[in-house]
Amino acid sequence: MMAVTACFTMTMSAQRPAIPRDAALEKKIEKQLAKMSLDEKIGQMLELNFDIMGGYEPGGGWKLNEMMLDTCLQKWKVGSILNAPGTRAATVEQWQQWISLIQEKSMKYLGIPDIYGLDHNHGVTYTQAGTLFPQPINLAASFNTELARTGAAITAYESRAGNCPWVYNPVTDLGRDPRWSRIWESFGEDPIVNARMAEAEIKGYQGDDPNHLGQYNVAACIKHYFAYGAPFSGKDRTPAYVSPQMLREKYFEPFKAAFQAGALTLMVNSGSINGMPVHASYEYLTKWVKEDLQWDGMIVTDWADINNLYTRERVAKDKKDAIRIAINAGIDMSMDPYSVDFCVLLKELVQEGKVSQDRIDDAVRRILRVKYRLGLFDKPNTGGKGYEKFGSKEHAEMALRSAEEGEVLLKNSVLPTSPEEALLPLTTEKLNKLHQSSPQGGNEGGRILLTGPNANQMRCLNGGWSYTWQGSKAEDLAEQYNTIYEALCNKYGKEQVILEQGVTYNEHGQYWEENKPEIEKAVAAAEKADVIIACIGENSYCETPGNLNDLWLSENQRNLVKALAKTGKPIILVLNEGRPRLITDIEPLAKAVVHIFLPSNYGADALANLLAGDANFSAKMPYTYPREINSLANYDYKVSEEVGTMAGAYNYDAKVSLLWPFGYGLSYTTFEYGNLRADKTSFTANDVLTVTVDVKNTGSRAGKEAVLLYSSDVVASLTPDNKRLRDFQKIELQPGETKSVTFKLPAKSMAFVGADGRWTLEEGDFILRAGGLQLPVRCTATKIWDEPNI
Repeated sequence: MMAVTACFTMTMSAQRPAIPRDAALEKKIEKQLAKMSLDEKIGQMLELNFDIMGGYEPGGGWKLNEMMLDTCLQKWKVGSILNAPGTRAATVEQWQQWISLIQEKSMKYLGIPDIYGLDHNHGVTYTQAGTLFPQPINLAASFNTELARTGAAITAYESRAGNCPWVYNPVTDLGRDPRWSRIWESFGEDPIVNARMAEAEIKGYQGDDPNHLGQYNVAACIKHYFAYGAPFSGKDRTPAYVSPQMLREKYFEPFKAAFQAGALTLMVNSGSINGMPVHASYEYLTKWVKEDLQWDGMIVTDWADINNLYTRERVAKDKKDAIRIAINAGIDMSMDPYSVDFCVLLKELVQEGKVSQDRIDDAVRRILRVKYRLGLFDKPNTGGKGYEKFGSKEHAEMALRSAEEGEVLLKNSVLPTSPEEALLPLTTEKLNKLHQSSPQGGNEGGRILLTGPNANQMRCLNGGWSYTWQGSKAEDLAEQYNTIYEALCNKYGKEQVILEQGVTYNEHGQYWEENKPEIEKAVAAAEKADVIIACIGENSYCETPGNLNDLWLSENQRNLVKALAKTGKPIILVLNEGRPRLITDIEPLAKAVVHIFLPSNYGADALANLLAGDANFSAKMPYTYPREINSLANYDYKVSEEVGTMAGAYNYDAKVSLLWPFGYGLSYTTFEYGNLRADKTSFTANDVLTVTVDVKNTGSRAGKEAVLLYSSDVVASLTPDNKRLRDFQKIELQPGETKSVTFKLPAKSMAFVGADGRWTLEEGDFILRAGGLQLPVRCTATKIWDEPNI
């Protein structure tokens, strides 16, 4: 809204601690701290990779070297160990044995328990036979925070079954650039979705009391703070250039919510923002987080990132200088995976007065606080008896449900032979009907051609962080689960499914490499089929190895679809990819499109249920799917990005071009929105609006609907966003049923960060939106806050 200078107020208030203080716990921390030498304190600040404490025996597996472990703990007083040996999942029994031994020696030599950390990012990804859930991008597509909470609780339970008390999750980065290789690890492009999902996972991991975690809880580690998902080049770990307004308003929002939800630890962005490496930023680490939010948790680096301050970012002259910069900026623990020289150099810095004893004490307090909150001093080990649900059928059923709610139906065209009937759901009856109406029709039943490189392997379904870092070379650990081919055979009968992939991945090469295509074989097989299901997308990758130079789906895969389209058989595209690859030239050739993202071990079973109509689609897009490489946009684009043709000599126009928008998704039923209303249509900054909308299931089958509430600022002193998601709820409706969905909308949530860096809610008109409905409301007075967070 346009600012009215004569009519605004400014306010300041003290920030309550993000996590309530526990006096008894703090007393224990101070007592322990007082007993510690400088060497012991510095040792607590180092995290080492477990790999350096053992090695692979000839012809055998990895074996722990106890002498090396003794050296790390007794001499260097190391406070934390991380990772799976060889970055390959171990058994739950191995984890119990290894971590129990680490804890035994840590308590013997230090009197302080170790805190072991693993990237259990979508279930227990580094523990064999445990439960893997769909990747975070699928959870975002579900718009169901209860699935996020429950999945995190199960992950915590199964992590503690293996004696691991700390997981590096949730990822709270906004995935707003489709080129980025870690889109699938995020909850998509919207700050509110990321915030709500992160809050839910933190509750699932940690329970309801962040000061006293139970034996089935783990410490969460939100990452990668922040704007890590906004690299200007699109390449992982490269610089971000983000306006101060967008940093505070969008990229910081989900982290702030996670801190206030009680997250105990934080991992830092490996890159830089506007030229400032985040590991070196006192403003971002200490002021924004520790001071402004009064957050007393612990900040850990990402992998060897203090080293990068001098090797890559060049803001330090050597490692010692980099340690000085990072620790003084607010880093509490260095993930320095292969070296203990951190301890030597940091001690020198303290002795030289370049890092204060107070800063060391603050860091160690934060590390001890996490360990006390986890109860590790009283009970360093967990697992064994009491963890019988590890990898259970009950947990598997929840993973299946999560997968069913996280796969999106994007297109479902009617059949040319039956204008009243869409291709999906593809029931056996419909498949047979298609067969009978075809030239080769008979009584043997309809048949499906299953094709494409993603049709028959688990690696594609699971993605990265699945048994191994890259998700590769782990097919043996997922043999008991169903590929898409196996799931469709179980659903329709093996004799009704023809597998001829046409294009396959080179499993001995880079993730993007493919073998010589055999498209002609797939085309020939299509002659025997009535419907074609083309499973296309990406092979698994993770982090920097997943960088790309071309966002288009591979030429081989697109040629496969084009060749199959010439057969005239209806095509169902199944997109199995970690980020949106461009498919603009083949999307029109498909009668139906389903985006399954990375649904993990039960994703193929979920897909079969959805395709056959045994389950109903309810997911929506968690990001904007681009149409072309030169029009990458997010749903909350600035209004000036969408401009019609300008009259006159300068024929200017700007269009937001996309294939599918954020929040889009189809169902086998239909929903009708009505009676959008608010308890007040005029408000001030201190008000909370109660907004209600009625949603009716107007179809013939039960379905779930994610109800999304948006707001738009009509006129503002800075160019406003097109619209912003403010809240969402997911509901289930029976045919003919109507439910009223109510949101509590704080007026201050519609504020923006002004040109002066202050939160501002301006007098003027707003529009609330839900399901195609609009409701005008008005702010009657401008308010400007001096607090950094409102």
